[in-house]
Amino acid sequence: YLVATPIGAARDITLRALDVLNGADLLAAEDTRVLRHLMDIHGIPLRGRRILSYHDHNGDRARPALLAALAEGGSVAYCSDAGTPLVADPGYRLALDAAEAGARVHALPGPSAALAALSLSGLPSDRFLFLGFPPSTATARQTWLRKWLAVDSTLILFESPRRVNRTLADLCQIDPDRITVIARELTKKFEEVIRGTAAELAADPRIATLKGEVVIVLDRPSEVVVDD
Repeated sequence: YLVATPIGAARDITLRALDVLNGADLLAAEDTRVLRHLMDIHGIPLRGRRILSYHDHNGDRARPALLAALAEGGSVAYCSDAGTPLVADPGYRLALDAAEAGARVHALPGPSAALAALSLSGLPSDRFLFLGFPPSTATARQTWLRKWLAVDSTLILFESPRRVNRTLADLCQIDPDRITVIARELTKKFEEVIRGTAAELAADPRIATLKGEVVIVLDRPSEVVVDD
């Protein structure tokens, strides 16, 4: 089971997810402390079950134990730190190997920062592209942005709050009038949504002090008017 978990508000967990966390034979989590805390909030006991750590850095070592449990007929519930597993998350290889081994893989839908940001952005949602995190170096980021900004689709990016200013500056060099929405701390107490053109947001003093989890949503390109 790939279990979507809250991105902020603990009550966003689904009833089905609680059932699976309560009944699974083996639990796995990107961060075992985060899952233990979530289970404590909702009163789900461990009853002697293990929570296996599974993340980008130990996946090759941890995956065999999870696959062995599945091969023996056990049920395994995997949770990312927050949101939907496999979306900017280390669960992809686990799901692939489990499916190739003949195990049934179930996805429990639930919170997703990318879709939450798209929903509240006010930008077209009939065609969108999730891009994950931009490159951290300036040259690579500018090349990456030029490539994706040409795509006729609403774009969804994750970004570190410390790098939002740099990403906006790069956007301004390419398309300063592109409608941009910055959503931070979604579903949490200090949720904030800032809208405007890339140039307007680059000049907004709030951007320099951003904290927490940040999602950037970009409008699709405006129609190009060809001159003489």
